[in-house]
Amino acid sequence: MAYSEDHIALAAEYALGTLDADERSQVETMMAIDTDFTAVVHAWEYRLGVLNQMVGAVEPRPIVWENIKAAIGHSAEQATLVLPEAVPTTPSPPAPVEETAIVEPAPVAASVSDNSNVIQLSGRLRRWRNVASIATALAAALIAMLAMQVYAPDLLPNGLRPKPRIQTVEVKTPAPPATPSAQYVALLQHDGGSPAFILTVDAATRNFTVRKVGADAEPGKSFELWLISDKLPQPRSLGVIGGGDFTARPVLASYDQSIINAATYAVTVEQAGGSPDGKPHSAPVYTGKLIETVPAR
Repeated sequence: MAYSEDHIALAAEYALGTLDADERSQVETMMAIDTDFTAVVHAWEYRLGVLNQMVGAVEPRPIVWENIKAAIGHSAEQATLVLPEAVPTTPSPPAPVEETAIVEPAPVAASVSDNSNVIQLSGRLRRWRNVASIATALAAALIAMLAMQVYAPDLLPNGLRPKPRIQTVEVKTPAPPATPSAQYVALLQHDGGSPAFILTVDAATRNFTVRKVGADAEPGKSFELWLISDKLPQPRSLGVIGGGDFTARPVLASYDQSIINAATYAVTVEQAGGSPDGKPHSAPVYTGKLIETVPAR
């Protein structure tokens, strides 16, 4: 519901506590029958409540109440103001009148001064002066509160203190450069002939890669790589070598580095898919041992 400027000013003064008894009674009657007007009054109370939060409670001294009671007790009814009587003056002799004429006075309409507009305007002016004072006080309070939040937040009540802002900054430390690990290579060949496979082993990860160079499996057969060491009871299968140029496997991670470096690596021809029982079923056709090609730093 839209309210006039007078209604809004009344609500503001009611919240501020500057109305007289009759005006307060008028506002409370309106609040009892109009919930929207009650919301306007509560809105002003919320705005003006900031002023109360800016200062702490101060207990008056006992002498203050004593002075109030003394002032009330000595306030007597003022005497009626009596004006002094006017001193009569001697009238001047009338001037001679040559001709006397009796003239009937024209009827004069009674002029009644209507002061209602003046009173209403005065009330509006007073109210809007109060509203202007309220707005000025609110602006000053907000400016003071903002300044205290920036420069002296500890002086504010807990409810008005700005919440600390926590900003998480992630600092990424560059990873140290990886230290090159040792690299080992074995040429798997037959009786010193041309290499059929090149086996490369990374000492850090113990992953190996087999590069096929000059060997092709017969139809229905597969090449299988084996690790042979005198520290192991029998050859260990490292898997079937694929049909592509490169085959990579991580299976050496379960072996000790000394076994990997000193072992013999052999390739046998097995049935398609490799040995069914984990044992070689033919003599090695290609063999070789690892040599260190890149030393560890």
